[in-house]
Amino acid sequence: MMSKIKLGILGGGEDSLIGILHRVAANMFDQFEIVGGVFDTNHQKSLDFGDKLQLDPNRVYRDLDHLVAEEAKLAEEERMQVVSVLTPNFLHFPMAKQLLENNYHVICEKPLTTTFEEAKILNQLQKKNNKVFAVTYTYTGYPMIRQMKTMIANGEIGEIQKVDVQYYQGWINPLIHDKDKRSSTWRLDPEKSGISCCIGDIGTHAFNMAEYVTGIQVKDILADLNYLYEDNPMDIDGTVLLRFSEKIKGVLRASQIATGEENNFSVKIYGDRGGLKWEQENPNYLYLLKEDQPLQVLKPGHAYNSDFSLEGTKLPAGHPEGIFDSMGNIYYGVAQAIKDNSKFEGAYPKLHDGYRGMHFIEQTVASHKQGNVWVSMEEE
Repeated sequence: MMSKIKLGILGGGEDSLIGILHRVAANMFDQFEIVGGVFDTNHQKSLDFGDKLQLDPNRVYRDLDHLVAEEAKLAEEERMQVVSVLTPNFLHFPMAKQLLENNYHVICEKPLTTTFEEAKILNQLQKKNNKVFAVTYTYTGYPMIRQMKTMIANGEIGEIQKVDVQYYQGWINPLIHDKDKRSSTWRLDPEKSGISCCIGDIGTHAFNMAEYVTGIQVKDILADLNYLYEDNPMDIDGTVLLRFSEKIKGVLRASQIATGEENNFSVKIYGDRGGLKWEQENPNYLYLLKEDQPLQVLKPGHAYNSDFSLEGTKLPAGHPEGIFDSMGNIYYGVAQAIKDNSKFEGAYPKLHDGYRGMHFIEQTVASHKQGNVWVSMEEE
């Protein structure tokens, strides 16, 4: 019987919104065993949380330095093999860098870093040590997104000619209109979040999805961002034109001030023979549009779906799957890669996806500040 992969976690403690998502995902396919970590900057809170998870208190560490030093003292078969970084944005780079330098596989929340220069450093380091590095663009794990990717690759909608991705939320409204609140939240602090809020947080999901499902990289972008208040240094809304080629164009719309919206992420890809539409709030429905046929609705768990889609489907047809399942599929893809047993390209978002995301964030802000002009997304 193969042993489980030993997983450590940085962040994701008692008050974390994403911690439970990662922990459930890690346990979903029985591939990982959570053995310890640093769950909070307050060590006592970290210990208390580790106790709730029934972890050995000796493996609930004060900080990352402590974790690296103490794990190195353990027998190789007992050590953590992979560490998930679930901390605020500004900690992603130093933590991921230290983990790579100490030969850990890494699972990192997005955005990958706070600057493109930092992303370049991680990219080079990962190429050097060849460790598995996943960036959790969570929505790529949905079975019907994987079905969409497969259908597009197989030419079922023909040559792509239009891409439309939208990610609308309204959660920042209660903060942005209050001067004290918008000045105190870390999401609107460039020192902690980087140069972008909306594009960095949710726009990068939409950008990654556009490249993921089409299999085509964006070449140029033109951005118009909204900061709403002069004393707010971070965008909270934006529209970005995408140019994949002279014949393939697209638009990306992202907002955190779309009043009343919860998590309205939609992906629409149109080819010369058909179109595909998917909405995150109804993730089990993939719509296939043909000019000479009735609208078709594809759902997970059916034999007509691709092997890639079916591998990520855990329940019989008609049983809803959601965000936990999507993240679980990413963790499963990481496990397969660590065990050198990968089956499908795109089973988890790689470091290069996070690298592209950081380039997109910086070029989007540059396009806006230069007067809403076209800028290149060609990699340096």
